[in-house]
Amino acid sequence: MVAVESTTLNYTSYRQVSSLRLQRIQRHLDKINKPPLLTIESPDGDLIDCVHKRKQPALDHPLLKNHKIQVPPKMPRGMNVKRDEKMSEGGGGGAWQMWHQNGTRCPKGTIPIRRSTVHDVLRSKSLYDFGKKQRRIPLSRRSDAPDVVSGNGHEHAIAYTGSSQEVYGAKATINVWDPSIQVINEFSLSQIWILSGSFDGSDLNSIEAGWQVSPELYGDSRPRLFTYWTSDSYQATGCYNLLCAGFVQTNNRIAIGAAISPISSYEANQYDITILIWKDPKIGNWWMSFGDSTLVGYWPAELFTHLVDHATMVEWGGEVVNTRANGEHTSTQMGSGHFADDGFGKASYFRNLEIVDTDNSLASVHNILTLAENTNCYDIKSSYSNEWGTYFYYGGPGNNPKCP
Repeated sequence: MVAVESTTLNYTSYRQVSSLRLQRIQRHLDKINKPPLLTIESPDGDLIDCVHKRKQPALDHPLLKNHKIQVPPKMPRGMNVKRDEKMSEGGGGGAWQMWHQNGTRCPKGTIPIRRSTVHDVLRSKSLYDFGKKQRRIPLSRRSDAPDVVSGNGHEHAIAYTGSSQEVYGAKATINVWDPSIQVINEFSLSQIWILSGSFDGSDLNSIEAGWQVSPELYGDSRPRLFTYWTSDSYQATGCYNLLCAGFVQTNNRIAIGAAISPISSYEANQYDITILIWKDPKIGNWWMSFGDSTLVGYWPAELFTHLVDHATMVEWGGEVVNTRANGEHTSTQMGSGHFADDGFGKASYFRNLEIVDTDNSLASVHNILTLAENTNCYDIKSSYSNEWGTYFYYGGPGNNPKCP
């Protein structure tokens, strides 16, 4: 047996790990941590490996054996002209990534990948669970209500499009915070969901991207850019970031899973990120851009069943895990930890909500529905303005006298 130290949230424990289990973990890490041409050490302790793009994890997927990395498609019509990526209109600055701070970049022809460690795996329930979301158990609800449930400890404050329309992508600008997390296996995230398939079956397809704070996944409480996908309701397929084969990265400047910096402060500067996910009308892959038009990569169409055609629903908003660790509602915060009514500079926002329509054009979303399971803990309020288009404030503190 080997004693392994794990440090997160000022929480240190020594656990006995059998050498057999360590070997199994090491074999898995050898598979996902590809040999780098260069390694960059981030100020937050992350190691960012610059890996040749043809050696990336995605290409280990059995469905992508002879996959040729695609040339970027045309952006949807209506995209803003590229501006300085460090700035964004509205709240203040566009948030960038912490590992850039020492000035070193990954060489052309490589992609930056956050290196996974033994500690990362040991924080998860098991090697099988590493990098995966828990399956959400559907509750009975209106047939057009989105895929949200509190039965599995997940709570939401989201906006969503009505069901059964054909959607080919979605976009939003989201300000970034560092909500506090009560216990290590809870998380707080703000993201876009692109969905198709049945919410109560085992065939839900989902593509997701945004920012999250997850001590279990990353070993700290910094907000990080993340992606996720599944083609079977979070059962056996898909994962966060590049922790399994699937997402094909094409960009050498954005590391998925890396900390975002700078972040918003209460009654001070607001920093936001813009995320667009859309389907290439010619080839059918789902691309993602970060900032105004920086392409990060794509989810190949082969990964999906329903999303091969189009999405039927989009959701935007926040999600937390509430484990009720001491028998009461978690104090894990959503967004900034403040309710929607607190408004700009205090509450979290999503602004300029748009969807991509059948002819690859961006259109402002007008008829959104909102949902929060427990408005005494986390809530959401949507509105419209000329500058911010359709937008909403959302979030909350979790546990408080009204949210026991």
